[in-house]
Amino acid sequence: MKILEARSACFLVLFLVVTGGCSTADTEAPGGDPDADLIERARGIHERVVTLDTHVDINAANFVPERNYTTDLPTQVTLPKMEEGGLDAAFFIVYVGQGPLTSAGYAEAHAAAIEKFEAIHRLTGEIASDRIGLALTSEDVRRIAAEGRKVALIGIENAYQVGLDLSNIGDFHARGGRYMSLAHNGHSQFSDSNTGEATGEWLHDGLSELGREAVAEMNRLGIMIDISHPSKASIMQTFELTRAPVVASHSSARALNDVSRNLDDEQLLALRDNGGVVQTVAFASYIDSEKNRAYREAVDALHEEIATQLELELLDRSALMALTPEERAAYESRLDDVEALAEPRIVSEVHPVAPPVDVADFVDHIDYIVDLIGIEHVGISSDFDGGGGVYGWEDASETFNVTLELVRRGYTEEEIAMLWSGNLLRVMDEVQAVAREMQSEE
Repeated sequence: MKILEARSACFLVLFLVVTGGCSTADTEAPGGDPDADLIERARGIHERVVTLDTHVDINAANFVPERNYTTDLPTQVTLPKMEEGGLDAAFFIVYVGQGPLTSAGYAEAHAAAIEKFEAIHRLTGEIASDRIGLALTSEDVRRIAAEGRKVALIGIENAYQVGLDLSNIGDFHARGGRYMSLAHNGHSQFSDSNTGEATGEWLHDGLSELGREAVAEMNRLGIMIDISHPSKASIMQTFELTRAPVVASHSSARALNDVSRNLDDEQLLALRDNGGVVQTVAFASYIDSEKNRAYREAVDALHEEIATQLELELLDRSALMALTPEERAAYESRLDDVEALAEPRIVSEVHPVAPPVDVADFVDHIDYIVDLIGIEHVGISSDFDGGGGVYGWEDASETFNVTLELVRRGYTEEEIAMLWSGNLLRVMDEVQAVAREMQSEE
């Protein structure tokens, strides 16, 4: 497949056609809608391939009988949104933020992790087992999807929650964890974080000795090592140590946007040589920081203008937290009024002068990484409910727009199937094969 070099001048038109944002008269040529065949072809592909998003954050409070993903909660991912957008599968993330490297800190983080594991099992085993199932293998993913149900997998973000007891990794695997990162924002007991780049302060100069042991244990158990978030030194040391391919569960190309959370060319080439896969992430500030900053500033200015007209003072986070529950409810009600008035003006006034980061910008990163390391090593992620989303793919209900943009750029159905799930499932299979081999050596 030849990657098209030209950016789409018509992506926004296509997006609006698909989502009903403009009339067919806006795009029809005398012979009919010129995009109809493209959209129809993309829809067919989207229905046939298994679409898998490798990073969706969760709140355990949304996995209880009285409040859960069977209803359309104000989250970017729910079962109705997945069904509407044709998102077949998602890794729900057992994430705990970095805390103190103390016994108390480890215990608190471990308890929070178990709560999220149990929440995911409750959704798939009790609340909505008829609509979503838990997958532990690639065969499970394909089987559950073929049954017409959505698929949940479990990823673990930040090994801080393991504490100092490596047997917890085995427990997390038994609970369904199929990938884990050794750090998040802040250095853990296992690994330095990419956040150290901003200050030049490091704790381990890569992996700690415990981190090296964790790499071996994850290989032995069949847990994919996630290199999103650790420092570059940690990532490169992981490549040297691991016997299995790795995954970057939500990272984009640093060559296109120079932020430490993205992977540079050296890391991407090492990932190719390792046989792993990078799940390109649709996170606006990782895709194009400057474009996103200009857009946010323009939107904030519009909100400020409308709030002033409504005689409402916009509050920062600290001021908001100081409010009583009653005061906060009243403030948020008035803020809803501001946002309702701003919404139509954002499209008509902000987009023409400060366009948002969109699906086309996101797929630029996919194109770049495909050209650099080959399509066999590239996948797709959103980081929904963790800050992710771009215009055109702002929640799971808009997942089709990613496939549409890939089709527009000339990717074949086979290639799109690889990007959406095939490559990631191949890595999962290879990691589990390495685990069986290692266990047979014991």
